[in-house]
Amino acid sequence: MKIWNERFSKESDKMADRFNQSLSYDHRLYRLDIKGSIAYATMLKETGILSAADADAIIKCLDNILHDINTGKLTFINDAEDIHMFIESCLTERIGDAGKRIHTGRSRNDQVALDMRLYCKEACDETIVLIKNLMGVLLTLAQDHINTLMPGYTHMQKAQPITLAFHLMAYFNMFARDVIRLSHAHQSADVLPLGSGALAGTSYPIDRSMLACLLGFSRISSNALDAVSDRDFILDYLSSAATCAMHISRLSEEIILWNTDEFRFIDIDDGFATGSSMMPQKKNPDMAELSRAKTGRIYGHLLSMLTVMKGLPLAYNKDMQEDKEALFDTHDTLVMVLSVMTGMLQSLVFNTEQMSNAANQGYINATDCADYLVKKGIPFRDAYRAVGKLVVYCVEKNKALIDLSLEEITSFHQAFDHDVFEAISLSACINKRSLPGGTAAQAVINSIEEGKQFLLSL
Repeated sequence: MKIWNERFSKESDKMADRFNQSLSYDHRLYRLDIKGSIAYATMLKETGILSAADADAIIKCLDNILHDINTGKLTFINDAEDIHMFIESCLTERIGDAGKRIHTGRSRNDQVALDMRLYCKEACDETIVLIKNLMGVLLTLAQDHINTLMPGYTHMQKAQPITLAFHLMAYFNMFARDVIRLSHAHQSADVLPLGSGALAGTSYPIDRSMLACLLGFSRISSNALDAVSDRDFILDYLSSAATCAMHISRLSEEIILWNTDEFRFIDIDDGFATGSSMMPQKKNPDMAELSRAKTGRIYGHLLSMLTVMKGLPLAYNKDMQEDKEALFDTHDTLVMVLSVMTGMLQSLVFNTEQMSNAANQGYINATDCADYLVKKGIPFRDAYRAVGKLVVYCVEKNKALIDLSLEEITSFHQAFDHDVFEAISLSACINKRSLPGGTAAQAVINSIEEGKQFLLSL
C-alpha cells in the first residue's frame, strides 16, 4: 500500500503506477539514501527527537539492508514508487513501528534533494579523477614530442609551424578548465538540504549542522523553499560535462583526421580500432567516432533538464523526477568516454616523419617571411603583399620558399638578403615564438611544468 493511499478512494491505475515509478533507475541511489537515513537517525537520537532504542534499531537495520543489497540477497523487485519508499518499506517490514519513525521531520522532497546532491558530489569527484588521468597522458606525450614538427592549421589549411607538444598542451589547457568547472559544480552541490521538509522547514528541533558534519557538507541551505526545488547543481554538472565532452569531441575529430591516409600522422592501436564486415583492408577509428557522437547525447541531457526546469513554479514538481536519468546517463557516458580516450591516447603511435614532411609543405613559413621584411623596416602590409606574390610564384614553380635562390627571392623585394633562409627555417619559425604561451621549446617546457603543478594542486 502506498503511504499516501488514505487520501484516495481507489487504487491508482496500473499504467499510471508504471508511469509514476522511478525505482527502475533511481535504485542506484540506495547506498546514498541509506547513508542519509543513518545520519538522520543518528541526529534524531542525539537531539532526543527519537529514542535511543528506536534510533539504534533503525541504524542497525539500515546497515543490514545495505549489506543485503550489496550481496544480492535483497533485490529491487516490489511495488515501491522509488528508492526512498523501497528502503523505508524494507525498514518497516523488518523492525515495525520503529522504522516508521525515520521520517520524523523529513519530507521525501528534501530526502531526494539530499541523495542527488550526494550523488552529484561523487560524480564530480570521479569525473575530475578521470580527466586528471587523461591530462597526465597528454603531459607525458607532450614531454616526448617537444621537438616533433607539425603544421598548425586554421580553417583546416596549413597555417604556421608548431610542435606536437604545443598542440597537445592546447588540449591539456582545455581539460584543465573542465576540472575547474567541475570543482565549481561540486561546490554547488555541497549544500545540505535536509531540514527543509516539503518546502517550509520543519517544526522539530533537528540539528542541521550535525547533519552537515555527518554527511560531509560544507554548508547548509538558507531557504527551504529553494532547497527542495533547486536543481542548479545538476545543471552545473551537466553543463560542465557537456563542455568536457565537446573538448573530447574536438580531440576525437583530430584523431579521426590524423588517422586517414591523407594525413597519416598517427596509427591507432588495434585495441582501439575496429574492422569492416566487408572490406578487409579497413581499420576504423570507431572509439574516436563514438566519443564524438556521444557528445550529442550529453548535450541532449543538458537541454532536456534546462527545458524541464524552465517553467516550474516553486516548489517541488514531479517534473523534477526527470533529473535522475539525465544525470545518471551523462555521468556514465562521460566516465566511459574519458576512460576510452585515455587508453587510446596512451597507445597512439605518432608518425613523426610524416608530420615533419607535412610541415615542410604549404608555405607555413610565409608569415615569418613577411616578418623578416618588417624587421628590415618595411611596413607590414607592404611586406604581406610582397610575400603573397612570392607564394604565388612558388605555387606556379612547385617550389618551397626555402628552396628559392637568393636571386629569385630578391626579385620580389630588394630588402631580402641571404639571411632570410635561416629566418624562415621551420626551427627558427618555432623558436622565435618564445613568449609565454608560444610554441618555442622552452615555452612549451615551461607550460608542461605549469601543467604538472596544476595537477599536483588538485
